[in-house]
Amino acid sequence: MRSTSGDETATEPAVEVWIDQSLCTGDGLCVQEARDVFELDLDGLAYVKGPDGELRTEPGARVRVPGGCLAEVVDSARRCPGACIHVVRVADGVEIAGPDAAD
Repeated sequence: MRSTSGDETATEPAVEVWIDQSLCTGDGLCVQEARDVFELDLDGLAYVKGPDGELRTEPGARVRVPGGCLAEVVDSARRCPGACIHVVRVADGVEIAGPDAAD
């Protein structure tokens, strides 16, 4: 059995997500897939939300993906028409979904 830290579950690694707003199309698919993690702002672009629900609008802002939301966040990154969502494993910094993922 694999040991886990406070940031991981037995099935999901600790991951962070960020959005490159310069590539965001404002389509909103990410919000439909993972409303707890993404939100469209007044400028029509998607941003990540922190655990407090506050939008993180600074460029390159990263937030931890809450437990149970990983599949939705990964699906959002894969379906994003702007290819602007980056899902990164915390342990080693490897992008597991998004434009720079090895897939």
